[in-house]
Amino acid sequence: MHVHAPNGSSATQTSRVLKFAMIATGVYIVLLVAAGLKAHSLALLSEAGHNLSDFLALGLSWVAIYIQMRPPSARRTYGYQRAGVLAAFINALTLVVIAFYIFYEAGERLYRPQPVHPGLMMWVAGAGIVMNALIGFFVYRSGSDVNVRSVVLHEIGDTVSTAAVLVGAFVIAQTGRTWVDPALSFGIGALILWSSFGIIRETLNILLEGTPRGMDLARIEAAIRSV
Repeated sequence: MHVHAPNGSSATQTSRVLKFAMIATGVYIVLLVAAGLKAHSLALLSEAGHNLSDFLALGLSWVAIYIQMRPPSARRTYGYQRAGVLAAFINALTLVVIAFYIFYEAGERLYRPQPVHPGLMMWVAGAGIVMNALIGFFVYRSGSDVNVRSVVLHEIGDTVSTAAVLVGAFVIAQTGRTWVDPALSFGIGALILWSSFGIIRETLNILLEGTPRGMDLARIEAAIRSV
């Protein structure tokens, strides 16, 4: 969350790519929810929650770039950087709630299995893999800023989880074992929870004025004393 945005034309290009990625991800979330309800697939609905975390990450990265392009003022020496950090903290708490709801629903499905439509799951998951790969590629080419790298990592993780849904749907189609769907949901929920705890830990450290990540106070003190 200690972010630094690129400047000039690079920032403009990165901002455009992130906006395109946000729109594409938002459309895919709607598709996942609609397909998940139609296919009775908790895995697709869980993937919608996972993509929501990516959508929030894209939005925060875009806001960080937009804010950091604005010059500081006498009233706002830090701008609105902390507003973005606070938003990230609140969003991460929301995702924790979503993850535990996924766990609850997955447990219910294990006890009361429901028929799913693996064909629709595979089509939607395949589209998600292509979309996430394209977004990751274009974002990666837009710059090497830490914001950009974090978004690329999100897209890689999302591609892996979507590929797991695709494989799970294939297994269901071949074997008829519907328990694979809630099992995948447990895995996706765990991934959301892991990502959320990382965001919560980092944002709390910033809001509590903790030592920035990567800073070694002992080395800093030694360097100052050596002057």
